[in-house]
Amino acid sequence: MKNKITRRDFLNGTQIAIGASMVSPMQNILGASNSSFSLPENYYPPAMTGLRGSHDGSWEVMHTRVTGKSWPKTGHEEKYDLVVVGAGISGLSAAYHFKKEHPNSKILILDNHDDFGGHAKRNEFNVNGDNRIGYGGTEAIDTPSSYSKEAKELIKEIGIDVSKFYEAYDQSLYSSLGLSKGILFDNQSFSEEKLVVGYNKIPWREYADKTPMTDKAKDDLIRVWTEKKDYLPVLSDEEKYQLLKNISYYDFLKDYVKVDQQILEIFRRWGMSFWCVGIDEVPCTLIQNYDGGMPGLDHTLNRSGYRGDEPYIFHFPDGNASVARLLVRKLIPEAVPGSTMEDVVLAKVDYSLLDNDNLNKIRLNSTVVDVAHNRDSTAVDVTYVRHNNAHTIRADKCILACYNSAVPYICPELPSKQKEGLKYNVKIPLTYTKVMIPSWKYFAELGLDFVYYTNGFFKQVELAYPVSIGDYQFNKSPNDSMILHMCHSHHSPDIQGPDQWKEGRRVLLSTPFSVFEDHIKNHLDQALKQAGFDADRDISAITVNRWPHGYSYSNDLIWEPEWPNDESKPWIIGSRQYGRISIANSDAAASADTNAAITEGIRAANEMLSL
Repeated sequence: MKNKITRRDFLNGTQIAIGASMVSPMQNILGASNSSFSLPENYYPPAMTGLRGSHDGSWEVMHTRVTGKSWPKTGHEEKYDLVVVGAGISGLSAAYHFKKEHPNSKILILDNHDDFGGHAKRNEFNVNGDNRIGYGGTEAIDTPSSYSKEAKELIKEIGIDVSKFYEAYDQSLYSSLGLSKGILFDNQSFSEEKLVVGYNKIPWREYADKTPMTDKAKDDLIRVWTEKKDYLPVLSDEEKYQLLKNISYYDFLKDYVKVDQQILEIFRRWGMSFWCVGIDEVPCTLIQNYDGGMPGLDHTLNRSGYRGDEPYIFHFPDGNASVARLLVRKLIPEAVPGSTMEDVVLAKVDYSLLDNDNLNKIRLNSTVVDVAHNRDSTAVDVTYVRHNNAHTIRADKCILACYNSAVPYICPELPSKQKEGLKYNVKIPLTYTKVMIPSWKYFAELGLDFVYYTNGFFKQVELAYPVSIGDYQFNKSPNDSMILHMCHSHHSPDIQGPDQWKEGRRVLLSTPFSVFEDHIKNHLDQALKQAGFDADRDISAITVNRWPHGYSYSNDLIWEPEWPNDESKPWIIGSRQYGRISIANSDAAASADTNAAITEGIRAANEMLSL
């Protein structure tokens, strides 16, 4: 390739990678021998490109802990009223709620990454003086009307007025330019590789005739979208629901709608960025509640979910990283200048003030490896590793707002049944990739705002959400720069259930940046070459947000058993308070959304407040 973008490769193989690098790129700024907890003034992770998300240096210590390594406890270097393990939205929410009730408490938040926010990751690009902001993980306050009372109150308290997004988000921009979705058909399942634009916009006969499908498949595509038919006419609504919650969308299309195999190949990976499994493992009851262009159920099953009851517009330019920033502003005001939801978007966080002489501290690049009550259970000792050095601190109370899967290893004193409940949660691996291009005229020329790949490494490429807030203005002209969003989740068609996510995690951790880069260039050239796009010329920067432990476990897919009550659910058992230790994360609700993260964080804080 003529032009290599930011290059940081991993050696193939997880264990090799562990031994090869234990230092994050940001630690190179600090220097491995730096003993101070304060960060330098030039420390600013959002501006980093290359391989981000769970970056090199953030996961290796925990993986060696899982394989049996231990660290001796040191003397109690510091003492706190509350230590929170994890600076994601759940941990920040827990700390904020605890602080609200005890303003003079001394709180330390520890995180293994070089930035706060967890999956709410901020990506910034500056190309030729044009500053663009994107999200590298949690992207929206999805359907805020469905949030718990506690989560709604917290969002309001930190300064977010969700009604303002109706003005900030330009819902008509792309449609006013005549843009729509396109499908890039692969040449293995179809007669040729071909991009067809206008999905669900132009007449279905016109769209079908442009596709490289057989005549039978073309007719079936039209039929499944236009036929107003109940495919289960003899069943009551309740009987339909009971049947369809145990039938995959794949089997429904094949056995009830009786579509051609090529239609199944179109939709096989359609929901990979949402469920991270193929449609053969997604029950029809989920499809009906997912507003994502998947036809065939509208006249068979009544919609019963909440998603889509409101437009998908509650989105900061950096996704929910701004929610994390607003929480940090409440905890450490001097680190995040400003006072409103508008000005937080362009606020330059001063990371050197996160771990300064404050009552509240956020300590990054610090992996917790052991949490245990002291001998008489009057306090909790927390040991963490930073710059390869172990430190032990004492806390009156502790909230574990990290991944469920990590908790049994860092807190082995938990009851065995609780540890089994925590291990049930298999996190879902995926990547959110951001590609900066100097102009999005190629998309406009082809009439595209979204391309779905029927069998690509990436599931899709799409234009950024058109949101302008405060002094940050979205680039509405196709001649201006754009951050493209591409999502990859490893598809294992021969592996069923959560084991496929374990395999996906292994593959993801052993995939070097160069492989992502090659696929990005190939995918964009495939889709945009008709308009003259050249990846070697027209890509300015790439950030791959790699999340080996991404979404929380999905407990509503086809394999999940029926649990008799909430108390029997493993994730509920796993989240129980244990002495002076509580657990807060979206895993505790088996729900990969911000509502769950906030609600569980507040629940854990209330448990600690009740002691």
